[in-house]
Amino acid sequence: MEYLKLAGAGVVTVGAVGTAAALYLSQGPEPVPLITDMNNQTQPWKHDGMARISRMCKNGDLLEYQYDDAKTLLESFKRGARISKNGPCLGRKPSPSEPFEWITYNEVLERAKHVGAGLLKLGHRPVNSTHLGVYSQNRPEYVIFDQGLYMYSMVGVPLYDTLGTEACNFIINQAKLETVVCDTDAKVKNLLDRWKETKDTLKCIVCMETISDENQTKAKANGIKTMLFSELEKLGKDNPVKENPAAPDDLCLICYTSGTTGLPKGAMLSHKGLVAVVSAIAIQLQPAGVDIGPDETMISYLPLAHSYERMLECYIFTHGAKLGFFQGDVRKLMDDIKELQPTLFPTVPRLLNRFYDKVMAGVNASTFKKFLFNIALGEKEKEIKRGVIRDNSIWDQLVFKKIQAALGGKVKLITTGSAPLSPKVLSFLRCIVGCPVIEGYGQTESHAISTLQLPGDAQSGTVGPPLACNAIKLCDVTEMEYYAKNNKGEICVKGPNVFTGYLNDRVKTKEALDDDGWLHTGDIGEWLPTGTLKIIDRKKHIFKLAQGEYIAPEKIENVYVRSSLISQVFVHGDSLQACLIGIVVPDPDLLPKFCKQKLNLTGNISDLARNPEVKKAIMADLVEVGKKAGLQSFEQIKDVYVYPEMFSVENGLLTPTFKAKRQELLKYFKKQLQEMYDKMT
Repeated sequence: MEYLKLAGAGVVTVGAVGTAAALYLSQGPEPVPLITDMNNQTQPWKHDGMARISRMCKNGDLLEYQYDDAKTLLESFKRGARISKNGPCLGRKPSPSEPFEWITYNEVLERAKHVGAGLLKLGHRPVNSTHLGVYSQNRPEYVIFDQGLYMYSMVGVPLYDTLGTEACNFIINQAKLETVVCDTDAKVKNLLDRWKETKDTLKCIVCMETISDENQTKAKANGIKTMLFSELEKLGKDNPVKENPAAPDDLCLICYTSGTTGLPKGAMLSHKGLVAVVSAIAIQLQPAGVDIGPDETMISYLPLAHSYERMLECYIFTHGAKLGFFQGDVRKLMDDIKELQPTLFPTVPRLLNRFYDKVMAGVNASTFKKFLFNIALGEKEKEIKRGVIRDNSIWDQLVFKKIQAALGGKVKLITTGSAPLSPKVLSFLRCIVGCPVIEGYGQTESHAISTLQLPGDAQSGTVGPPLACNAIKLCDVTEMEYYAKNNKGEICVKGPNVFTGYLNDRVKTKEALDDDGWLHTGDIGEWLPTGTLKIIDRKKHIFKLAQGEYIAPEKIENVYVRSSLISQVFVHGDSLQACLIGIVVPDPDLLPKFCKQKLNLTGNISDLARNPEVKKAIMADLVEVGKKAGLQSFEQIKDVYVYPEMFSVENGLLTPTFKAKRQELLKYFKKQLQEMYDKMT
């Protein structure tokens, strides 16, 4: 591949060149070639003939860092401060009626140093074996706390906002968290309520907001010190300590995977690993005109306890850009986006699917709107196939401008990960938002990401080529009849972005990392002729039905969720049963309209969920969707229970990254699942 760096580059486009494709930057009337041969995006790795690497790897070597002065997260942040000329860094709305207020990069660094020194004054040692907890929603203090740890080689351990008591206690004790920083008094109470299980570990709670008298009294009675975040800063300011910054190979974070089963595992992530990922992303995006700098803004709303958001924020800070925090209420997220006008919008498929459903519901409300919208969509699809991605066509002005304004009107890149996004929704979004929408693949153990689509690659249904920081190979999974010789198998990752293991858990570490350093992801992939990777199945969460057929429920769920009548689905099977059953959550907007128009039924979503006719209609639609997707008869569910309430993080049925907690769902719906099977006997 050849690259051409153009200053002030505009819209990314792709144009056909013979049988291959070329990536362009649109500058004026004629596009300028940028990347050639989109049909050959990977190359064999010289160290392992079965593995593939990005064609962006120089001399076949994996990338570790992009800038000599940014090999750790602290160095990356300081680089951002320098290139932004101490520009605005962190923004937050003091109240719903007030505008975003910003603090600069140097203000963050100064406060971070005070926080770090304050922690040392409390008795913590400035070494990489010192672990401190953070139990907070995304907000400026979270970032300040993180940078304070990096200045003194300490390691942060996030606690999820909705962790169960058992898992939270386990993390505090396993990671030896003597101090935990919280955002609210309610979380202080949560920690104090489980004091008996953590009394030998937890010694101090720091809160970003006021601590109630009741909680202060309870903490004192239990021998736990409490203080405000502002007091911690003052303590450090009054007792300054010379920095002892972390080295590249040091840990920066112990990220406990939320886990769909059992207790969480503490993935040990390093400065080197996150920097490698951020560097690889940058060299992939920058030549394509997606060059994040001090003028850019990202909205922070995905949980900082997850590696995806951590990686994105490191990317932002490395390039001196601004980070604006949502108000903490997802119901106000769209308001925050409109006001902040982000240029980088990271998201997850669940939210994009809801966005798609809302747009389509509005379009279908009017025959004329639907007619005009479909014409515009068809014309934009033609442009996408020719490789043109822009927001200034006549169709953008007439039809899509309002939709683009809902995202702030300035978005230049949308990224999605954590779960598959249907090709239909991805293609739809690329047409209407007027900017590249790219999908990546990875997991916590690979520092969030391992592959990423090239901006402008018109393919959908793939997750792109490997990042330049890692190699990927496919390994045989004989029990599922996937073989590397057929370009199918378990996805394995190797490179500087692969984690070092799980904290104090050699057994689980050995299950994930083989003796040669390959991370076994549990996901099944397929190499496409273009050199891009497609996720086709899941090795984990498979089970046998009574007749011996292997079932991968997540694969089936990803098919069924395409039904317009439902928002969520949980597919269940049992080795003693011959068929599958499921729990479905109806779409709260589209199902009532369908029922009124097609079934002549009205009522609230709970009433409709109990109606046998509605259940019959949902079942019929799911079966039809399954047939179109090529599901085998044994992969089709034979009965469903219609549940009117969304699976959510708040009710404990989803992880913080919106993945199904399969064991929790199984326990929650045990009665309904058993009743469905009982009716079949």
